[in-house]
Amino acid sequence: MSVKEYTATINLDNLKQSGPQIKHPQLMTPERTERLASVLNKRQDDITVVLENVYDPHNISAVMRTCDAVGVQEIFILNTKIPRHKKWGAKSSSSAAKWLTVHQFDDAGQCFSSLRKRYSSILTTYLGNDSIGLHQLDLTKSIALVFGNEHSGVSDEIRQLADGNFVIPQAGIIRSLNISVACAVTLYEAYRQKILAGHYEHKKLDDARYNELLKEWSLNREI
Repeated sequence: MSVKEYTATINLDNLKQSGPQIKHPQLMTPERTERLASVLNKRQDDITVVLENVYDPHNISAVMRTCDAVGVQEIFILNTKIPRHKKWGAKSSSSAAKWLTVHQFDDAGQCFSSLRKRYSSILTTYLGNDSIGLHQLDLTKSIALVFGNEHSGVSDEIRQLADGNFVIPQAGIIRSLNISVACAVTLYEAYRQKILAGHYEHKKLDDARYNELLKEWSLNREI
């Protein structure tokens, strides 16, 4: 089904919400609807990122920006050792959080229970003897990718809950990357594989989720 056929099903009257919380809904012109729909048609429902106890909100925001760029809709933020983040670094994210579905957890078991319902496998970034190289992974399959914090990486608890580990190949002395860089490298490898597999050539979100996000995005006055 074409973008125009999808957008034609959206009743603009339904985009307005009653109540004082939304006083001036963004006008949904055909051009704006077309732009939002073109992005939604490339959103991927089979890949997500999990950030475990990442301290710096600017790192989280940079990851969010990369997620938006490659079509990752969901991001999971797990804080078991630090308080929940109240905001993200606006300069790094370019307000990417407004276009993503952000799940925050403070319990690892609950977080992984939610992940298991959505994704077939969960892999962590960890330099170990059993770790698989990034370029050996099949990132076209349903998968959740876990990245640890800036100081100690993914915890032992989370590695035990996951299905395995992967590592980003490196040739230097320092065997680690900044969390946002590591995530960007990984997601763009997924992007490359998904392009070759044709994942961006057809809509992957189901109709209910697609229309829910289109309605939500229509109220964002940023574009």
